[in-house]
Amino acid sequence: MEFDNLKGLRHSEELVVEHKDTAAVYGSGALEVFATPAMIALMEKTCLMGVCDKIGEGNTTVGIAVNIKHLKASPVGAAIRCEAEIIEIDRRRLVFSVKCFEGTSLVGEGIHERFVVESAKFMSKF
Repeated sequence: MEFDNLKGLRHSEELVVEHKDTAAVYGSGALEVFATPAMIALMEKTCLMGVCDKIGEGNTTVGIAVNIKHLKASPVGAAIRCEAEIIEIDRRRLVFSVKCFEGTSLVGEGIHERFVVESAKFMSKF
């Protein structure tokens, strides 16, 4: 299956920061602010959800690389919007530009790569 037609595809997801999303809970910091690992999880989810119904039945994507900067702290209760766009495709490797915003303020940005796999074949390795 070819995926070149997905270049330029955009998708967004939102969340409201809860206590469970904080650095203090994740153990990535001591403060009750939006954790970098939680932001990365939102970025990965946004990329996954943007392509899940466009890559063929029985396929999914797995994350293979993350290069992210967390630029601004966000408190519990903040509404975070993640936007993802496919900027490069190399066979089954999809490269996304990802950005997270709190209102109009940029919270985080970077590049995330995912690889298209056949779910059953991938899981049969275990």
